[in-house]
Amino acid sequence: MKLLIHDMIGAEWSFAADKVIVADGRYAPCKGCFHCWTKHPARCDYKDSLEEIARVLGEADTLIIATRNCYGSYSPQVKILLDRAIGTSTPLSTYRGGKMHHGLRYGKKDAFLVSVYGPVTEREKATWQLLVANNAVNEGYLRHRVEFFPSSDDVKEALT
Repeated sequence: MKLLIHDMIGAEWSFAADKVIVADGRYAPCKGCFHCWTKHPARCDYKDSLEEIARVLGEADTLIIATRNCYGSYSPQVKILLDRAIGTSTPLSTYRGGKMHHGLRYGKKDAFLVSVYGPVTEREKATWQLLVANNAVNEGYLRHRVEFFPSSDDVKEALT
């Protein structure tokens, strides 16, 4: 399954994906209870649009994230969404990429692709490279890429 998560609210555009999630901020942030790990795996306690986000992300072979740059990281709307998906892993530990990581609940996946838009400094670009590489290993993606665009319109053009 190809999944697109983006924070580009307000403009409709077409993208060839099996599922598109708009990170619009209309959901609660993770409360850190870890029930999605232990009590009822991959299902969040909150009964909102992100209740099954861990399962949806876990089943995605290709995850594409389009986000505004926010000091070398995801926009707050995208970050909250990703925080709610901690249930894609298990509380058990294993080694991947020579480092300790949580076990994968859904196994290995193909590609983790991140499109960043807005002003970005060279230091932020370096931070992005490390962040995406570490996120890819942590979530079990076999390959990853981060690209930078001046505006959200440029991201839309590149993804369509």
